Amino acid sequence: MKIYLDGKFVDQKNAKISVFDHGLLYGDGVFEGIRAYHGRVFKLKEHIERLFYSAKAILLTIPMSHKEICEATVKACKMNKVYDGYIRLVVTRGVGNLGLSPWNCVKPSVFIIADKIQLYPKEYYDKGLTIATVATRRMSHAALNPSIKSLNYLNNILAKIEARQCGCEEAIMLNNEGYVAECTGDNIFLVNKGKIFTPLSSAGALKGITRDVIFDLAVHFNIEMVESQLTRYDVYNADEMFITGTAAEIVPVTKVDMRQIGSGKPGTVTKKMIAAFKELTKVEGEPIV
Repeated sequence: MKIYLDGKFVDQKNAKISVFDHGLLYGDGVFEGIRAYHGRVFKLKEHIERLFYSAKAILLTIPMSHKEICEATVKACKMNKVYDGYIRLVVTRGVGNLGLSPWNCVKPSVFIIADKIQLYPKEYYDKGLTIATVATRRMSHAALNPSIKSLNYLNNILAKIEARQCGCEEAIMLNNEGYVAECTGDNIFLVNKGKIFTPLSSAGALKGITRDVIFDLAVHFNIEMVESQLTRYDVYNADEMFITGTAAEIVPVTKVDMRQIGSGKPGTVTKKMIAAFKELTKVEGEPIV
């Protein structure tokens, strides 16, 4: 495997960063998870735009242009023959001393990994996922804005651990006010009486790229989309539920906190979204040539 690292491609065994890199020491950096389908990198420009937004929010200057990163991402896929897979694009603060101060880091580091991923077993896509609400709350905007895709995912990891202890693969995270925010790495959607509901981004939900695709598909299918504050009560009484993310794609949820959602099977709207999303990935994206 060839890894893009600071301007050149190196073998996997030589893809190394310093132990003094602040991305490792303090989680000081940003990233994007991107998918390739059918020889195209899906929503690449949107991912790179969000990467730069995250970097700007933490005063991190990426030492490449949008175009250069797009080209490097496509090349990473081509060199590794990844035409259907997953790309992890990371920008760290770079090498510095053992203090927190980011201004002591000389130059940010950029690396790109193009490989494969399967976040959940296939049976969950067919039969639905069972998830649980956990005690770990989603990070507050006053602490670290959830819209920033930073390298510090400990908040999400702690929730993931709790979910596993409950016998579930995934968790619902609430915000400090007790409203539904998101899962550990996915956005949440409910279907009720023909409408689709999703938490406000201000509630602690990441502005997901796949989340935006669902908004577009809702318009296409003339389904009303509502962003609102949602509670667990709303979740329990939904007709359908699904979660979305770049790695996860679209996954039905059929049980939450021991409550059956709807019929207990993936619903009509959920199936429609999954089918439409798959068709979209066949024709959209930057060609890997």
